[in-house]
Amino acid sequence: MRKVYGIGEALMDIIFREEQPTAAKAGGSVLNAFVTLGRLGIDVNFISEYGSDPVGELIDKFLRENNVTTTYVSRYTDGKTTLALAFLDEHSNASYTFYKDYPEIRLTNLPGSFQEDDILSFGSIYAISAPVREKLVSVLDRARDSRAIIFYDPNFRSAHLDELDELKPVILENLAYADIIRGSDEDFRNIFGATSSDEAYGAVEKYCSLLVYTANKDGVFIHSGNERYFFPVSPLDPVSTIGAGDNFNAGIIYSLVTQEIGRNALPDLDFEHWHCITGNAISLASHVCMNYDNYISREFAGGFRD
Repeated sequence: MRKVYGIGEALMDIIFREEQPTAAKAGGSVLNAFVTLGRLGIDVNFISEYGSDPVGELIDKFLRENNVTTTYVSRYTDGKTTLALAFLDEHSNASYTFYKDYPEIRLTNLPGSFQEDDILSFGSIYAISAPVREKLVSVLDRARDSRAIIFYDPNFRSAHLDELDELKPVILENLAYADIIRGSDEDFRNIFGATSSDEAYGAVEKYCSLLVYTANKDGVFIHSGNERYFFPVSPLDPVSTIGAGDNFNAGIIYSLVTQEIGRNALPDLDFEHWHCITGNAISLASHVCMNYDNYISREFAGGFRD
């Protein structure tokens, strides 16, 4: 039976609005997606690290309560679990300040193998971080050799633009591992200077032939080989956009699993397939935007599965 794996950062988001803390939520790009998938009944395995401190204990308990398998989480005592202060602007978009205290030895507990059509999701700054790069690449190599589906979200924000010259070669290496790339217009504008989905696809096509390009209220564009599909998005007045892209990713992975779409079938997905897949992704992302959680509610998950 196929499995879903994700490798990424685990942290505690402290959310501020109008200079006041409003909520504290377990966070991290892959973590957010996997809590949603766990609530939807998908068997997910989280590859990550956090401390044995009180914050780490809260995250660990929360993950297990939400059906996220933590077998491959490395717990450490030499350091503290990461904190992220998220400051929401008038449009409910977040800017971040991070407080990190990692041990010298990282990611000590990794899966040994994958099966064909398993799914491995990775991305964000964690996927281009030098201290974990060697071990992350070893996971990617095993997944690729096993013909698992590799899903990559660069999630590269403007706060890191001053590091682009150093980080871009690593991003390009990640693109070459991917079977599916899902990124926002902001990501591709920051990385490549692309101002449209066509320009973004032109930049990534030589690395990966399947791009899901999200442009907020301007909709979703799918590029697959010579095919290009567009799907509109209904306007929202969000409470918080934290986790929106992560839950869009969850919607794609959920569709791959529930529709039994394997790696070989990806190039042949047509408009109707993508209409269903993006519909699921938009629904999950839209729900998350309407509250301070980084993932869908259990009540919404129950109705979504029905």
